[in-house]
Formats: sequence, structure tokens, C-alpha cells
Amino acid sequence: MNDSSRGAAPQHRQHAGYAGQWPPSDQGHAPAGPAYDERAAPQTRPMPIVPDFPDAGRDDAGSDHENRGSRGDGRSDQEDRDRGAARLSGPLFRDEMPQEPMPTAPQTAPTPQPKKRAGRDLRAAIGVGIGLGAVIIASLFVVKAVFVGVIAVAVVVGLWELTSRLQERKQIKAPLVPLAVGGAAMVVAGYARGAEGAWVAMALTGLAVLVWRMTEPPEGYLRDVTAGLFAAFYVPFLATFVAMMLTAGDGPQRVLTFLLLTVVSDTGAYAVGWRFGKHKLAPRISPGKTREGLAGAVAFAMAAGALCMQFLIDGGTWWQGLLLGLAVAVSATLGDLGESMIKRDLGIKDMGTLLPGHGGIMDRLDSLLPTAPVVWLLMVIFVGAS
Repeated sequence: MNDSSRGAAPQHRQHAGYAGQWPPSDQGHAPAGPAYDERAAPQTRPMPIVPDFPDAGRDDAGSDHENRGSRGDGRSDQEDRDRGAARLSGPLFRDEMPQEPMPTAPQTAPTPQPKKRAGRDLRAAIGVGIGLGAVIIASLFVVKAVFVGVIAVAVVVGLWELTSRLQERKQIKAPLVPLAVGGAAMVVAGYARGAEGAWVAMALTGLAVLVWRMTEPPEGYLRDVTAGLFAAFYVPFLATFVAMMLTAGDGPQRVLTFLLLTVVSDTGAYAVGWRFGKHKLAPRISPGKTREGLAGAVAFAMAAGALCMQFLIDGGTWWQGLLLGLAVAVSATLGDLGESMIKRDLGIKDMGTLLPGHGGIMDRLDSLLPTAPVVWLLMVIFVGAS
């Protein structure tokens, strides 16, 4: 609201040079014609007078003099604009002044919800681990052939999980039938004929994969057979070294040492990494692994290796166990990272859901498979093959 809407005529008559005449000229003299009769002017009800709000925007006193016009009333154009803006920005009537907020009832803090525990089901994982350990120990020390059957079953299930995930996530159709048959035959051949039998079974399995895939359309043939050959080497061929360890006179003790060192390495990495882990080992592959965890795996595995070689293996010594434990910690960590790389490429967390709290069979074989040939070779070097 500007000044002209609030009884402008009486205010202007009070200024010098108007002399009761309306409207004034630019020079302050009355225009030609009859004099202005105030009584004949229509009477209008004045608008309510609203107090001007203080002009808080001025910080330079000298600007008043610089902005003054030639109106002769002592006010500048900038003052009028500022006052108009103040009126428009504030309330129009007194009863529209801002009111103090009504007091409200005190707000009570929400009850904190219990945080959900992340990670796997620890009870289920422990229960499944104890069950698997009982089956392995019973078959290992009762009848060796039964343990070979346990290895073959684990290989077939692992191949099924791997080929299923490849087809689901990458549309890669690695032929499962020749892989499963050839994988089981590979384990049995390694136990019965040693390394030569394992290599022959591996070659025949690869040939079967090439022929079996020819029954499908040629599109993607090279991709599918390449994945099939990789699966044949990664799962059954590496598992064959466990069966070859079993053929020695102290075969059950060698296999038990292999299993214990791998489990102890994983446990040491988890315990030390969880408590002291700060520096990531391979953040792009497995963010949970730390350098401190690797150091824990090495320390735990070396200690367990010294005890196992001294008291379980015929002709073994404690210093050989230290070297064996170091090698197991490194190979188990690399095997775990390799499996993590595969799962990241496939965009999955676990290879399967067969084992509650663990994932799938392949999620338990990830560190065991690459460790098997390392332990077999070092055992042959240290104490011989038989």
C-alpha cells in the first residue's frame, strides 16, 4: 500500500507551495481555473493507519542524501520503495501480528528399536558345521571308501550349484551331466590310480563336455565348453588331491591335518580381523577381509601345523608344520578371494542355500579346493607319498 491511498490530499496540502490548491503544479503554483474547493470534494473513509516497520536494510547513512529527489518533502525515492516493501512484507492489520506459538505437550522420545544382527545365523552355522564334521570323521576313520564317496557327492553338488548360477546370471550353459559323471569318476580314479588316473579322468571329462555340447545350437558353443572345462578343473580335479592324500598309510591323519589347518586358518582370520582389522586386504574383491585377519590366519595355521605335523603325521616335525601352516593360510585366503571374485562377477552373495548359516556346498569348498594340492605336495616332499 503506497502513500496515495491513505488520505493523500490533506497531507499534500500541508507542504509548502500547495496553498490549499489541488493538484499542485511542478513549480508549486496553482493551475489556471477555479480554485479547489475542499468542501466540494467527495468524502472518503480513510484506511486504517498501519505503523511502518523499521527499515533494517540501511547500513550507509550517506546514501539518504544521495538518493533524495527534487520533491521538496525531505524524503528520498529509495525511502518510499523501502517503506512500501516493509508494508507489503508485514501484516496489514494489528490483529494479524504474529502470535506466540501455543505450548504443546512435551514430546516423548521414541522407544529405540533393537538393532537387527547382520550376518549369518550363527547357531545354524555351528550346528551344520558340527554335523558335517561328524560325518567326515566317521567316514574318514571307519572305511576309506566311504569318505571317497563323501568327496564325490560334494563334488557333484558343487558342480550343480556352479553351473546353475552360471546359467541364471550369465546365460552360460555348461553341460552338467558329463561334468557330474566325469567329476565323480575323477575322484575315484585319483584314489584308485593316483595322479595318473586323475589326469586321464580329467582329459576324458573335457572331451565329454565338448561332445555333449554339440547336441545344442552352435551359438555360444565356445563360451559354454570353456565354462565346462573351467568347472571340471576347479571342482572335481582339485578335490581329487584329497582322495590321493587318503591313499597313504597315514592317509586319514593327512586328510584330518588338511581339514584342521584350513578351518583354523579361516577361524583365525575371522577372529583377528573382527577384533583388530583396520586395513583392507582386497576391498574390491572382499571388503570384509583385512591384513590383520591374514596375519591372524597365518599365526593360527602355523601353530596348528606345528602341532599336527609333530603328533599326527608319521615322520613329521614341528618346523615342517610351520611351513605347512604358512602355505595353507596363503592358499586358503587366495581360494576364498577367488570364490568371492566369481560371486561378484555373477552378482550373488552365496552359491546356494543347501547349508543353513553357510550358504551352499561351494561356499564351504572355496578355501578347501585350492589348498588340497598344496597340502598333498608338501606332505609328499616332507614325509613321502606312502
